[in-house]
Amino acid sequence: MGLITAPSNTPVWVNVARCKACDICVSMCPAGVLAMVQAPNSTLGSMIEVVVPDACIGCRDCELHCPDFAIYVADKSEFKFAKLSEASKERAEKVKQNKFRKLSA
Repeated sequence: MGLITAPSNTPVWVNVARCKACDICVSMCPAGVLAMVQAPNSTLGSMIEVVVPDACIGCRDCELHCPDFAIYVADKSEFKFAKLSEASKERAEKVKQNKFRKLSA
């Protein structure tokens, strides 16, 4: 199997064809980069979305815990990731308190 190439200038992305929207990746993200969004055409009515890509710290927790191998993080040699900020930690906590759902604007 060959290596997966990251989309241009993208730190983290989801293969929605493989994703079952279990929200494990959202619960593992320390920076609040991911959230569940409504997706009426999906099996469970939700789907994972990368909501704040610029906050990705490249920790790979989402990728390593995905049971369906549906989420990918760019290689650190190819992408400059953000540092974990207090704002990112707060956003992650708010997403978790919001039942992993995307926060309102």
